[in-house]
Amino acid sequence: MRTYDDTFSGQRIYPGKGKLYVRGDSKIFRFQNGKSESLFLQRKNPRRIAWTVLFRRQHRKGISEEVAKKRTRRTVKAQRAIVGASLDVIKEKRSMRPEARSAARQQAIKDAKEKKQAAAAAKKSEKAKNAAVASKGQTQRIVGKQGARGAQSKPAARTK
Repeated sequence: MRTYDDTFSGQRIYPGKGKLYVRGDSKIFRFQNGKSESLFLQRKNPRRIAWTVLFRRQHRKGISEEVAKKRTRRTVKAQRAIVGASLDVIKEKRSMRPEARSAARQQAIKDAKEKKQAAAAAKKSEKAKNAAVASKGQTQRIVGKQGARGAQSKPAARTK
């Protein structure tokens, strides 16, 4: 059996009951009784009339026995690995005491500085060795960028 909902009150209309109202724009409205039709035609707001379904829904009436209190979901933080550090490494660092962590950081900085100084010293010694070889008479010809690519060198000036 086909039932309809009252356009104004929201209550169920069974077959053989109710009224059908067709507006000028061909929109169909179904009413359970003359009371809801009259209130609709007076342009009353069904949310302000206490016995309508819309009012009861808006003011949360009669749902306490149907539905228990809705439980809120707690957000669970998920820890993920990032590029360059696995999850185990991140957890280990997080569980470290601040003093141990700062000591490890200072040690890492010290190691990096020593490595940089060693590289600079090696570069300096290489430069000194090249200078010593050049001073012995085995001069190295300085080649520019264009010369390295195979460009012809400028002819020497012949005028006095």
